[in-house]
Amino acid sequence: MIRSVLKAIDLLEAFSIERPELTLAQIAEISGHPKTTLHTILATLESRGYITRVGSRYALGTSGIGLSQAAWVNVEIRDRAAPELRRLADEVGESVYLTVPEGDRILYIYAIESPHRLEARSAIGDHAYYHSTSVGKALLAHMDPDERDRILDNTGLPRCTENTITDRDAFESELELTRERGYAIDAMEGVPDTYCLGAPLFAAGGTVVASCSISGNTPAVVTTRRDELVPVLVGVADAISKRLGFVPRRTRIPRGGPVPTR
Repeated sequence: MIRSVLKAIDLLEAFSIERPELTLAQIAEISGHPKTTLHTILATLESRGYITRVGSRYALGTSGIGLSQAAWVNVEIRDRAAPELRRLADEVGESVYLTVPEGDRILYIYAIESPHRLEARSAIGDHAYYHSTSVGKALLAHMDPDERDRILDNTGLPRCTENTITDRDAFESELELTRERGYAIDAMEGVPDTYCLGAPLFAAGGTVVASCSISGNTPAVVTTRRDELVPVLVGVADAISKRLGFVPRRTRIPRGGPVPTR
């Protein structure tokens, strides 16, 4: 463990509803750390907005609000999505994932791993690129264009496997196809021997807030089983979106399309 990080956490946890403002001496007494150490940590946290000065006293800054809201949103989405995702996993017999945007990456917040999955560990907590995953493509395809451009400008389209789409024009065409058919495809674009179908999840107002996917180790997921899997995936995605407050204008009917050859 990193002691300086633990000390910073002790410092932040010294504040409470009953103790919204504290002096350096009070923080030292509550946290059990010397003033000299705390002074440096306080200055660092203050520079990033996690601590603010109120005269000679300290208080929590506003930067922590965004983190707490993000954590609340992730839990809210996960808890509402979990029952439908368990149903999906039982029906299709493959791994199922739930992801949300986090900065320039996607974050896996829920997973039901298939017994056929080669890796034993869970994907929960992992980050991945948008462009090389079905869940990422499903998010980007329905995201605000300015935010989508910002992400792609920041990350580029780095090659993860030999199948990754690295040309910007080709990728924009892929996103347009994703919007048209109602789901995204990943044919070994992010990880070798991994094939995925992804669908977007919407909240009230139609904002895309998350995505879910079916993932397997055989090409059948995106080829011979696709017509079987897609309606189930999109149906579950729509059910979750309704749980999140989204009221669609009409029922989505996913389109087929060419079998991936990459």
